[in-house]
Amino acid sequence: MNVLKYKMHFKPKILDQRLNLLFRSCHSEKRKKPSFDPIGFIQGNTEITANHMTPEIKLHLITPRCALWDSRADQCPVTDPFWAFYWPGGQVLTRYILDHGSVVKDKSVLDVGSGCGASAIAAAMRGARRVLANDTDPVAATAVKMNAKLNCVNLEISMDNLIGQGFHQWDVIFLGDMFYDEEFASDVSDWLKTLRHLNPSCQILIGDPGRFSFEEHPAKSLLSKVAEYELDEVCRRENNGLTVGGVWTYNPTRRIK
Repeated sequence: MNVLKYKMHFKPKILDQRLNLLFRSCHSEKRKKPSFDPIGFIQGNTEITANHMTPEIKLHLITPRCALWDSRADQCPVTDPFWAFYWPGGQVLTRYILDHGSVVKDKSVLDVGSGCGASAIAAAMRGARRVLANDTDPVAATAVKMNAKLNCVNLEISMDNLIGQGFHQWDVIFLGDMFYDEEFASDVSDWLKTLRHLNPSCQILIGDPGRFSFEEHPAKSLLSKVAEYELDEVCRRENNGLTVGGVWTYNPTRRIK
């Protein structure tokens, strides 16, 4: 199975399971050798493209024109390059940020599981006072730096695992396509409760394209939908079975069903 194209072949529930296996494996395997050059790898194996739902932002991504698109997993020198794809939950969340800049203007923003960094970049473009892009993958961190430079914005970057940690200094927190596994979704849900307890005024925005682990999780009852977008043709083609994406805000005043 072509790991870089798995998202085009799996139905949503199976895709969620596959993402879970990949996510867990990335924490147990060494990501790169000492001589590995992440900048050179990204430059040589991705394409700068704006062919997505947020054409205002240019990103280094693996596209069908890239050699790695048709490569097997063992042919890729990095483990699980999630940062090299623009996931639908991230696309709709970023679209929402660009369309509603007042959500982030003059505010401090934390983008968890930043991936390619698009949502963080959008926040910076819309006047956020401070933006921290967080991803535990060191290659993703390099990709975010390169994408930020490509779009002429400044970001802070952290590779710490922030899930489960308490914060009170952030005005807005992003989670784009982070509910891809039932167990991990529960961890994230518990974390959100802690964050809102520490900082009741913090706004938490979640982007998701209707993944099974998100739709069926009881914590969804604590969310209020603020926007819905139809996925564009490219995004639909690359994520078989997904057609729309929603943006949700965490609302703990609601009751879990």
